[in-house]
Parts: sequence; structure tokens; C-alpha cells
Amino acid sequence: MTQVTERDQQAVLRFIERFAAAFAETGMPRMPARVFVALLADDEGTLTAAELADLLQVSPAAISGAVRYLTQVNVVSRERESGSRRDVFRVYDDVWYEAIFRRDQMMARWGGPLKEGIGVLGEDTPAGRRIAETLAFFEFVHAELPGLLDRWRTHRDKLFNS
Repeated sequence: MTQVTERDQQAVLRFIERFAAAFAETGMPRMPARVFVALLADDEGTLTAAELADLLQVSPAAISGAVRYLTQVNVVSRERESGSRRDVFRVYDDVWYEAIFRRDQMMARWGGPLKEGIGVLGEDTPAGRRIAETLAFFEFVHAELPGLLDRWRTHRDKLFNS
């Protein structure tokens, strides 16, 4: 059973706006950042479009576009509310693990085109060497990431007694 905690709603909204601004500074569009942080800040990690619109004081259309973006980048899922026709949007507790894992899969897919680029540009040219270094970096990260994610799970379990 989840314990409900009384919170200063204005302080929560200030947190959402500040953290969303930090995301926006790194390239995430502003409205998806606000929706993502609102979901992170919800105890259940789930809100309906209407709840998000009410919380963030924006139109349903703004929420629709934001959740479309967030589902495309795989940090939020859309689920049907049990016994209802309404959708709820969910951010999972392991969202960072999943985001990193998906980035790893994306980098692995870039290997073929990068190898092609090295061949096209010539491995002894400055551009070819730059592409080869990019490929080597992605291969290194791909090889190291499983161990890093395993170490994270162990560390998380110790911190949070999972």
C-alpha cells in the first residue's frame, strides 16, 4: 500500500518547473520535459492527460504532443486505465536504466553505417579517422554498459533495500 504524503503543491510545481528547465537546457522540448518531471514527481508515476493538463495548467493538445514525444523516446508508456476508456501515462521506477539500455541499442545500430562511412571517407583521412573514433567509442560503450548497468542494480539495491 502506497503511503500518501501531504505536500506543498506550490513547492512541487516549482520543482517540476526547475527540473523541467534543466532538461530543456539539454535539448528536451519544454512541454515534454514538464510532463516527464510531473510523472516522476507523482507517487504512483501515472497520470491521465486531464490530470497532467490540470497540474501544469496547459491545454489537452499540449499534453497530447508532449506524451507523443515521450513515448517515441521510450521514457513514458501509454496504458489503458483499468475499467475505463481513459489512457494513463506512466514513467517506470527504472526509467533511467531503460533509457540508457535503449541508447545502447541505438548506438549498436549505428555500427554498420559508421563502418560504411569509414570505407567511403577513407580510413586514413581526417574525416575517416573521426568516424572510426566515433565507432570505437560506441563499441567501447556497448561493451562496457552491461557491466555498468549490473553494478548500478547492485548499488541501487544496497541504497534502497530493493
